[in-house]
Amino acid sequence: MTSITPLAFAALGLLAEAPMHPYEMFQTMLQRREDQNVKVRPSTLYHQIGRLVDLGYAEALGTAREGNRPERTTYAITDHGRTALEDGLRRMIAEPADEYPEFQLAVSHIDNLTAEDAATALRARADALRGEREEYDEAATGLQAKQLAGRFWLDVSYVRAMLTAQIEWLSGTADRIARGDVPWDGPAVPTDSAPPTNSKEHTR
Repeated sequence: MTSITPLAFAALGLLAEAPMHPYEMFQTMLQRREDQNVKVRPSTLYHQIGRLVDLGYAEALGTAREGNRPERTTYAITDHGRTALEDGLRRMIAEPADEYPEFQLAVSHIDNLTAEDAATALRARADALRGEREEYDEAATGLQAKQLAGRFWLDVSYVRAMLTAQIEWLSGTADRIARGDVPWDGPAVPTDSAPPTNSKEHTR
C-alpha cells in the first residue's frame, strides 16, 4: 500500500461505508469523535481526498448543488482503494508500532522529582484522564442514542478502556510512592547487587 496520511486513511474508511462528499465525511468524523484519532480540518480533508483520487483509491461520482450551498462532489472508494484499506487495517491492528510517548520518557526519569512531587504529578494526571474518560462516556451515550452500530465506535470503547487502565496505574503508583513502598533514596543499584570483579584483574 502506498503510504497515505492517517487522515486520508480515515477518509478511505468512511468511503468504504458509502459514497460521501468531503463535508459529510468531516461531519461524520466529528460525530464519531474520530477527531480524537486524527487531526482533521475541512481544507486538509479536501486535499487528502484529492490524494486518494490521484492514487486510484477513490473516484469522483459527480457534483451536485443543494439550495444555496456550494457545489459538492461525491466520492466513492475503488476496488484498489478497498484492497489498500484492508491491507492497511490488517497490518495496523496486528503489528504493534514503534511509538515514543512523552509520558513514558518522563516516568523513566521521575526519580529526579521528590517523592511528594512525583505522587502529586501522577495524581494530577489521573484526575485529567478521569475528565477525558467522562467525555468519552458522553460520546458513547450520544452514539448509542443515535443507534450507531457498535462496530463503528469500537475505538471509543477501546480508548475508554485504556484510560481506565492508565488511571488505575497512576493512582496505584502514586499511593505506593506516598506510602514509601517505592524506595526514593539510595543508589540505583544496591552495592551488594554489583557484578563480581574479574578474578584475574583482582590479582593484578
